[in-house]
Amino acid sequence: MTTTTQNTQRYAIDPAHSAAEFVIRHMVIAKVRGRFRTLTGTIDVPAGTDIPSAVAVELEVDSIDTHEDQRDAHLKSPDFLDAAKYPKITFSSTGVTGSGPAFKLTGDLTIHGVTRSVTLDAEYEGRGKDPWGNERIGYSGHTAINRKDYGLAWNQSLETGGVLVGEEVRIEVTIEAIKGQ
Repeated sequence: MTTTTQNTQRYAIDPAHSAAEFVIRHMVIAKVRGRFRTLTGTIDVPAGTDIPSAVAVELEVDSIDTHEDQRDAHLKSPDFLDAAKYPKITFSSTGVTGSGPAFKLTGDLTIHGVTRSVTLDAEYEGRGKDPWGNERIGYSGHTAINRKDYGLAWNQSLETGGVLVGEEVRIEVTIEAIKGQ
């Protein structure tokens, strides 16, 4: 269905041109970046505006990729995300504030079976037709969460002081979506 109401258009997230990434401190001295290779979702955009009224996103935990197979397996284990028990991370918007290209997107983020409200600093990136005549729209956004708030408490003390894994996780998303898909 391309129209959710007479005045709202639904866009499907194009996973080939979208990314859900995270950054976390490693060993106090560096940052590690990862991403989820499989994401799906929808964005509802009222007619006459570029700011969405609703956003829903699902990430497949098994698609986590930090460019290190052993670390990916550990992140999927019960020590962290427990992919067997909690196969998806979801975000469902509950509110949008702002009217310019920069806006705030608030919603329920569920990780590891725990749901918390988060607010992303978001931005409308643009829209246009692709070579096949499909209308596309783009957004980006970021926020930070404390992983312990979601029950992700595993860590290891370092001999030199500090811990192996930081608590703050920066989440960065770039979304390209196709109208009526």
